[in-house]
Amino acid sequence: MNLKRSVITGEKLRGADKMSRIPVKIIPTEQIPKKPEWIRAKISHPDEIARIKSLLRQQKLHTVCEEAACPNLPECFGGGTATFMIMGDICTRRCPFCDVAHGRPNALDVNEPKHLAESVKNLNLKYVVITSVDRDDLKDGGAQHFADCINEIRKTSPDTLIEILVPDFRGRLDIALKIFSETPPDVFNHNIETVPRLYRAMRPGSDYQHSLDLLKKFKQLRPDIATKCGLMVGLGEVEAEVIVLLNDLSDHQVDFITIGQYLQPSKSHAPIHRFVSLREFEHYQTHGQLLGFKNIWSAPMVRSSYFADRQYKGEAVPQPFSREKN
Repeated sequence: MNLKRSVITGEKLRGADKMSRIPVKIIPTEQIPKKPEWIRAKISHPDEIARIKSLLRQQKLHTVCEEAACPNLPECFGGGTATFMIMGDICTRRCPFCDVAHGRPNALDVNEPKHLAESVKNLNLKYVVITSVDRDDLKDGGAQHFADCINEIRKTSPDTLIEILVPDFRGRLDIALKIFSETPPDVFNHNIETVPRLYRAMRPGSDYQHSLDLLKKFKQLRPDIATKCGLMVGLGEVEAEVIVLLNDLSDHQVDFITIGQYLQPSKSHAPIHRFVSLREFEHYQTHGQLLGFKNIWSAPMVRSSYFADRQYKGEAVPQPFSREKN
């Protein structure tokens, strides 16, 4: 008899343990495919990386850069930037593309907003991105904790621009939107991640239309605040589906878009279906520009918070990779 073991509060489940209860089972990959030459992370500034990691540990803070195994970590940390992940490092969802641990989260740290504000000030950040794990265990999904972080940063670094990358607050949408409309960031970001056909497999517990509604309803409440959305390609979608998705985001009044290549964190995670060609990324870029987004970044190494300040300022997507077309 196979008995499901109970999960202890604070215990991190990764890999096969994390994937064991999702609706569409993941068959472990025997060998992760070799990356093409245009997907390369820059390794630089080891001293600066060590300094930022030390500061974060002193303040008991987490970054999504580390927890999600982002390939851009050396470049971003080396440049003195980081995307902070609040409300712990254990997520209540089990998305098979994500390397953040699943489990039963610990209680919120009431001192975290203050520690975060101190770190933003100590790093002299002019633009900060704050994201979080999903916290389905909280009545407001953690919206008030986001607001507390925004307020603390405003007190100590009033000139710093704040972007928040929020979960979907499914089942808690109204209370979350009320909180954010009263304590808004400078950019309200929510990642839709993939096309609706792949939601059951890639975003168990989430809903495509709900994510669109979250972005549109916030924009209706605060038309003065920019909205943003990110997605990955290479998970099994086809080009026409991404075009429809971009049309949907335009219809729901999203301002900024990021599109990047999915990279498999481990053999236990969702497999890479394909490496998307540079020509296809450029097609999405061109289509997004025609739709009239304020800025769209579409390139293999783009992530939702990658050089977020530059995208907000209207700069073109960085092109650090080979320009050979496929």
